[in-house]
Formats: sequence, structure tokens, C-alpha cells
Amino acid sequence: MIQSKLRGTGVALVTPFKANGQVDYTGLENVINHCINGGVEYLVTLGTTGESVTLTKEEKLAILDFTVEATAGRVPVVAGFGGNSTHAIIQDIEKFHFKGVDAILSVSPYYNKPTQEGLFEHYKAIAKASPVPVILYNVPGRTASNMKAETTIKIAHEIENIIGMKEASGDFNQCMQIVKNKPKDFLVVSGDDNITLGLMAYGFDGVISVVGQAFPGTFSGMVRHCLDGDFENARKLHYELNDITDMLFAEGNPAGVKCALEILGICESHVRLPLVGVSKQLRNKLSEAIINAQTVKQV
Repeated sequence: MIQSKLRGTGVALVTPFKANGQVDYTGLENVINHCINGGVEYLVTLGTTGESVTLTKEEKLAILDFTVEATAGRVPVVAGFGGNSTHAIIQDIEKFHFKGVDAILSVSPYYNKPTQEGLFEHYKAIAKASPVPVILYNVPGRTASNMKAETTIKIAHEIENIIGMKEASGDFNQCMQIVKNKPKDFLVVSGDDNITLGLMAYGFDGVISVVGQAFPGTFSGMVRHCLDGDFENARKLHYELNDITDMLFAEGNPAGVKCALEILGICESHVRLPLVGVSKQLRNKLSEAIINAQTVKQV
């Protein structure tokens, strides 16, 4: 089952841009290889971190095809197919060939604030249309609509093609209710890097990470320790990245992680409006923290 391949660390890929705003495919290939060589279990493209809402449909298809080609079967690929129009998402799904794509990640509808029944019917329709398994994505901080534990559990038990969820509500009680009442093979992964350690102690299966893109070895190592029940060593790796993770989100995502990737020499840090790059002050702090982290590793 695909669920077993998606336990551990998935990385929410950035979309690198050139200074002129065009997609930087060389930078994207560098990011993909950096993550795979660092030991992550799978890649997620065309999500929030990939600035998908600023991409044209043609760019999305080209990026997805390129990601599959560059990954070359080394790890699974999960593609973002989400939005606030159920019909439009289904149309996009029906137009794509899905060669090399193992699952889709579909964010809960944003802005129009559906009811819990609306969320259930939305995902039921998407699951029916999708030729590959579907992963739910609950992130109320961005969508202004929380998918309650009861709704998630109902979906998990009643809709066969939905195999898991990325849970980013930050509500620990809600997270525990999902883990407690979900089907055995239903995947639950964190959408918050800095609380992943705690969520995995509750029984989460891993994470779809932002910081793991810049530091794949350390972060995926932390997650694997958690899966093995070795929380002592997991804590050590967690605290190695704790301050850096805070910095990456201090002025918004993906501006922070793109800045880190540029400091590491992997891709440039350009973002598309309405996002802007991080401040000079934050960049200097992040650069110092990364240099210090690398120095500690060498010692």
C-alpha cells in the first residue's frame, strides 16, 4: 500500500524562480536532488510552499512533469490539487495523465468557508474523480475553515480512495481524536514542523515539512527516530533545528526557506508577488544560524 511509502518525511517543494520571474528548473532539480540525497521519504509539489496560487495552469503542468522526471522513481511524488471550487479541481484532475504521481494532496477549500457537510461532499467528489489516492490537508490558519476531527474520521471510514491527511490545525486535542478514532491504515502526518516531535508522540505517521527541504538529513533523521520510538535522540535533532525553523517562518513561507536554500547554494530566493523576500536583518540572522549549525556538524 502507498501509505507505507508515505510514512516519515515528505517535503513541500518550493518553486524556484529566476530574477525575471520565470521558473528556474535548474534550481528545482537542485532542490529535488538535495532532498532525496538527504534521505527524505517523498516529495510534495505544487503546494502552498510551491507558491501554487501564483502559477499558471501551464506552469503547474510543466513543473509537475519536470518533478516526476527529475525524481526518476527514486521516491514517491505527491501533487497538490486543491482550491475552493470542487468543479474546477475535478476538471484539473481529469486533464492530467498522472504518470509518475503516487497521490494527490488536496487542501481544504479556502475563503468560501464550507460547512462540515460541505467539506465531506467536496472530498467525496474529488476522491471519486481522482485516479490516484487522495490525502486531505487541513490548515485553518490559511483557509479560515477548520475540518473537525469528526469530519476527518467520517471521511476516513467512508471514502475509500482517501488514504490520509496532513493536519495543520495546531489543535492537539483534535489531533489526538483523529489518531484515536481513525482506521488503522489511515495516514496522519503533521503540517507544522516545530510540533512534529510532539504529534508523533501522539501517534502521527510523519510530516510534510518545509524545514526538511533545507535540512533533509537532520529533519528526516528526527522523524525516523520518532517512528522507532527513540524520542531521546529525536529531541536532540529537533532542538538542533528549532531556532532555525522559527526563523524560516518569521516573515512568511516560502520566503524564509527560499532564503535558507540560497544561503546553502541550492537555488535563488526570488518569490512572486504578493510575497516578498525576507528582510536583510532576518537574512543575516539566518545566515549566521546556518553557518553555526554547519560548524557544529563538522566538529
